Amino acid sequence: MKKILKGGRFTPDNYSDEIEEKIQKLRKQGMKLPPRKILRTPEQIEGIRESAKINTALLDYLSEKIVEGISTAEIDRLTYEFTIKHGAIPAPLNYEGFPKSVCTSINDVVCHGIPSHDEILSSGDIVNVDVSTIYNGYFSDASRMFMIGDVSEEARRLVQVTKECLEIGIATAQPWTRLGDVGAAIQEHAEKNGYSVVRDLCGHGVGLKFHEEPEVAHFGKRNTGVMLLPGMTFTIEPMINEGTYKVFVDEEDDWTVCTDDGKLSAQWENMILITETGNEILTR
Repeated sequence: MKKILKGGRFTPDNYSDEIEEKIQKLRKQGMKLPPRKILRTPEQIEGIRESAKINTALLDYLSEKIVEGISTAEIDRLTYEFTIKHGAIPAPLNYEGFPKSVCTSINDVVCHGIPSHDEILSSGDIVNVDVSTIYNGYFSDASRMFMIGDVSEEARRLVQVTKECLEIGIATAQPWTRLGDVGAAIQEHAEKNGYSVVRDLCGHGVGLKFHEEPEVAHFGKRNTGVMLLPGMTFTIEPMINEGTYKVFVDEEDDWTVCTDDGKLSAQWENMILITETGNEILTR
C-alpha cells in the first residue's frame, strides 16, 4: 500500500565507533539525517525479517494461483487464509477503512484496487498484487506484477521496464547516499524508455508501523533528500505509466487510483534494509 506524498535530533547507539563518528560529522555539517526512531535495532531487524518471510511466502503461494478466470475476490480470500494460517495479520485489512486484505490493481489502475467478485482476470490483463503482513507486531510490504494469458508486447515491455526501475532503485539505495539519488535513477530509466513516473504516491518506511518515514519518491534530483543510514527499512515501489504521470482517485470507493488518461500502469515493490556495506532485500 502506497503512501501519499506530503510536503529530531539523531542519537545513534547501535553502531561501531567509526560509523558513529562519521554520522556525527555529517550532522555537524548540516546534512539532513533520518530521525533516530526509524533506525532499527538488531532485535527489530530480526522481527521484520520474520514478517518479510511470511510476506514473500504469500506472494510465492499466490503466484501459483493467479491465472486467467480467477476473481480478485478469490485472491483476497487466499491472501487472508494464508496469512492467518501463518499466525500473521493482513496489514491492509481495515487500514484507514480499506475493506480487503490485498490490493489488486488491473491495467490502468495504478494502486489500491479493491478486490471484487465481479472482477475476473482475463487474457491480456496485467495486474499488480500488493500484500503487506503484520507478524508479532512487525510489518512487511511487497508487490508483484502478473501477466495473464496473451499479453500485448506493449504491456510486457511496460512490466519489464518497471521491474528494471525497481532493480535500479535498489542498486542505488546504498549507505551514505541521498534518497534523491534513488528517485532520480528510477525517473531517468523510466523516461529514457518513454514512460512517466507517478508523482502523487510514493514508497515509505515500514517495519514498526505500516507507514513511517522516509517518504520514498520515485522521481527527483540527485544529491538531495535525507542521507541513507544503516538500519533504515523502507519500500521502493515505482509506479510507471504508459502515458501521463497524472492520476485520479475513484470517487465511488475513495481508494482506487487510476491513470488520468486510461493507459496502462505497472508497479513492482520490494522492502529493503540499509546495511553498513550496502542493502538487503527483505522481500522478493
